[in-house]
Amino acid sequence: MTFAPGNLIAGRFAAGIALALGLGQMAAADTLTIYSGRGEALVAPLIAQFEAETGIKTDVRYGSTSEMAALLQEEGTNSPADLFWAQDAGALGALAPVFAALPATENEKVLEVFRDPSNKWVATSGRTRVLVYSTERVEPANLPAKITDLTDAKYKGRVSWAPTNGGFQAFVTAFRLTHGDEAAKAWLEGMIANDAKVYKNNGTQIDAVAAGEVDFALVNNYYLGRYTAKDAEFPVDQTNFEAGDIGNLVLVAGVGIVEASDNKENAQKFIDYLLSPAAQQFISLQGYEYPVTPGVIPHATLESLDAVQAISPKVDVNQIGDLEGTLALLREVGLL
Repeated sequence: MTFAPGNLIAGRFAAGIALALGLGQMAAADTLTIYSGRGEALVAPLIAQFEAETGIKTDVRYGSTSEMAALLQEEGTNSPADLFWAQDAGALGALAPVFAALPATENEKVLEVFRDPSNKWVATSGRTRVLVYSTERVEPANLPAKITDLTDAKYKGRVSWAPTNGGFQAFVTAFRLTHGDEAAKAWLEGMIANDAKVYKNNGTQIDAVAAGEVDFALVNNYYLGRYTAKDAEFPVDQTNFEAGDIGNLVLVAGVGIVEASDNKENAQKFIDYLLSPAAQQFISLQGYEYPVTPGVIPHATLESLDAVQAISPKVDVNQIGDLEGTLALLREVGLL
């Protein structure tokens, strides 16, 4: 049997293409694709350290938690994502059907208050909802006792919020769960009527308070510490509402492995890394968030977790998964 030179060259070229494609697919399989609802400024150094320690490459797509959750649901089994790192438990609960079951012992690693009984996701840090206020224009005696007080006329045009923020949306979901949809809608409409100012995120709200644009802001607890660490005279402080008020909601960030992922082994390694003492210490010291594993020292500026639990409302974070219902409500009142 004889071969024409042209056929031989073509055959070798085709074989080379096939080999290159195979190597490319292997490289892609070795790369961990992460959808992150967490901000790049905080989590990028952690992800870089994970790469350095494990040799596992990552491809990270950043966006708001609600955007990433909607994208995952839209992509379904065709999603390239291996992991979803969300800013709040509401989105994680909503995506439970998309997630693979974690090892049975995974949630036993974290403190009980932060656990997911279904074991579809695991908490990576804790935080609380707080009220930020201007120390130059607000006397402590004039602070509201309840979050619902902010619809009073004396707060008209003085309060800000961030309706697209994942923490705020989780709070609204908890409000709906605790007080009912009608009460949540009435509060949202009352705030709108009271000229609550809309900002894109928590940081811009704190900037607005410092600049005198507003006097109060509804944010997560960990933002202010980043400002006061740079400027001890920063003219903003934060407070809680009365014990049990829904405005004191305790939230968690967490991560789940996408069921459709072909890279679950490396995804599990990433979760293990996030729960390691080093990563938990970094999240607390650099992010001003609560560690979720025992034995990690929280940032000195944080209230004790016992004190937080004493004033927080009795809301199971595992029950605030109706993100779609909250988004629908926010659209109905014109906030999205």
